[in-house]
Amino acid sequence: MFKKLKSDIQAVFDNDPAARSRFEVIFTYSGLHAIWAHRLAHHFYRWGWYTVARIISQFSRFMTGIEIHPGATIGNRLFIDHGMGVVIGETCEIGDDVVIYQGVTLGGTGKEKGKRHPTIGNNVVISSGSKVLGSFKVGDYSNIGANSVVLREVPPNSTVVGIPGRVVKQDGRRVDRLSQQLPDPVVDSMRELQQELVTLRKELDQLKSAANEGGRKEAVIRGNKS
Repeated sequence: MFKKLKSDIQAVFDNDPAARSRFEVIFTYSGLHAIWAHRLAHHFYRWGWYTVARIISQFSRFMTGIEIHPGATIGNRLFIDHGMGVVIGETCEIGDDVVIYQGVTLGGTGKEKGKRHPTIGNNVVISSGSKVLGSFKVGDYSNIGANSVVLREVPPNSTVVGIPGRVVKQDGRRVDRLSQQLPDPVVDSMRELQQELVTLRKELDQLKSAANEGGRKEAVIRGNKS
């Protein structure tokens, strides 16, 4: 237990250059407090003391602004930076050496039963405001960009951005966005509008040409009459 506590403290120093002393980390880092409270709540949850587990988790939420369901499984050296607004669901599984920033939600997409929250691999970074929703896996060494909404599985060593989230980099190489079969409603709408503008311009040019041609014919006819 003490080894795990020490590794949790060390994770703060490894990921936050603002950390100055162990005293400061232990007494002022709300992310660390939330993780320790969750470890206690999770033990009660596994023993079947669900109400006690929820009381601990809700007290932790009140004190830290971070809500971790006692049923969630968390690996070693998780670092929650700032943490306000973080929500981690009941069936969520988080690997080792994961970094989570404020405003992140690891949640579900409905009232489905069983596994309904994401599985986060090892060495994953989830940036501020991101939402990872559904019972899929985010692969090891992946990065989720700020404010992304991830609804599908993420391969290992990937960078995901956007709404809905799409892979833009994998294994250190940029991925052609068009090769990702993930719909982007904004881009699709812009393409449709652009195509409609092209069509309207062609029709307008045809009308102008027809009007000019009619004007020339009328002028010729008047000239012949005069």
